[in-house]
Amino acid sequence: MINLENKSIIMFDGVCNLCNNAVQFIIKRDTKHFFLFTSLQSDAAKEILLHFKLKNSSFDSIILIENNKVYQKSTAIVKIAKNLSGIWKLGYSFIIIPSFIRDLFYDLIAKHRYNWFGKKDACMIPTPALKSRFLN
Repeated sequence: MINLENKSIIMFDGVCNLCNNAVQFIIKRDTKHFFLFTSLQSDAAKEILLHFKLKNSSFDSIILIENNKVYQKSTAIVKIAKNLSGIWKLGYSFIIIPSFIRDLFYDLIAKHRYNWFGKKDACMIPTPALKSRFLN
């Protein structure tokens, strides 16, 4: 089992262009290397999902594991923003909006992400410099 103690792990749809671009965006603004990453299609994600008794049948949600808690959809996004550098920290202020409202927008984008942003045939392979930040 992967040690989840004191780790913040972002799990994302590895074939989604929007998701991959979001990961690149986060990496550039995660100056303290706070986050680790894994695609939802990976063995590591399957193990983590099993540990938290989550289904992996649908890859339409970003998932953040932080302090041994699971955050999904818009809540994961605003929690991620809190740990980014610069003005992006202000994204956490959206936490005051109820999640059912935030998730309406999240679900709309998630539903159309492949049509609007495209899809890869395979998951992103991190560069050697970034490999240590990705779980297999």
